[in-house]
Amino acid sequence: MLLDAASMYFRAFYGVPETMTAPDGTPVNAVKGFLDMIARLVRARHPARLIACMDASWRPAFRVAALPSYKAHRANPDGSEQVPTALNIQLPVIVDVLSAAGIAMAWADGYEADDIIGTLAAQATGPVEVVTGDRDLFQLVDDERRIRIAYIARGLANLELVDEAAVTAKYHIPGRSYASFAALRGDPSDGLPGVPGVGEKTAAALVRVFGSLEAMLAAIDAGHGGFPAGSRARLVAARQYLDACMPVVKVATDAPVTLAGGNLPSVPADPGRIADLDQRFDLGSSLGRLLSALAASPG
Repeated sequence: MLLDAASMYFRAFYGVPETMTAPDGTPVNAVKGFLDMIARLVRARHPARLIACMDASWRPAFRVAALPSYKAHRANPDGSEQVPTALNIQLPVIVDVLSAAGIAMAWADGYEADDIIGTLAAQATGPVEVVTGDRDLFQLVDDERRIRIAYIARGLANLELVDEAAVTAKYHIPGRSYASFAALRGDPSDGLPGVPGVGEKTAAALVRVFGSLEAMLAAIDAGHGGFPAGSRARLVAARQYLDACMPVVKVATDAPVTLAGGNLPSVPADPGRIADLDQRFDLGSSLGRLLSALAASPG
């Protein structure tokens, strides 16, 4: 099980009241919510191994170089991400608690959590579940390699297990073609403009015909037909974007991380540190539920 940690703690922050604070007034809603999410996943999904994948760079330079608009609307003047102050001060606490509990984490300078997930999934020899609320990671589904997404956009109570058939049913495209579909459609939340005039239906039709964005561009260069009505001209007009976008859209599979560790700890790695963190931040029942779920795991 690979956790998209940023996706999860953002959801925890917005889903748990900010009135939940430590004795000194420090907000801990994201910390507690995140711990509760992990506990529920461990109990419900029974992973043999679990790794929390972290953002070392929320807006990697290689993506910005390819497409300067990438997440530009979410950047502060100094280049940092616009994160609520009440969440930002909780992020070191989350890392401290995971470390003291013995939960493996992975990150790499210059890469997003998505890239860490993509790289570790590519290295895996057994089944993988990627826990995320970000549909960008649908591109990783692979029935042959037993990689699927545990999609939490509607909450853990409504967790969706997404495989190739689920992608096909939702978007009417081959299950492994999501990245090309996303590039054509665009995603305003990431500053990904997409192709003007090409919405989900046309993007899906193009993917069904050609299979990939690369094949579409090759067909244009070769003068081939087969394009849905009006779409060829739109692709030609957006050629500069299309030539640049795939390194932005595609999850990296070559980040400098190695799939290692991740066995679920039956007892905290650092009991003294866990006790100190619990006392300082009053993590109480949320921490208790996590440690109990880990102790009960067969791993």
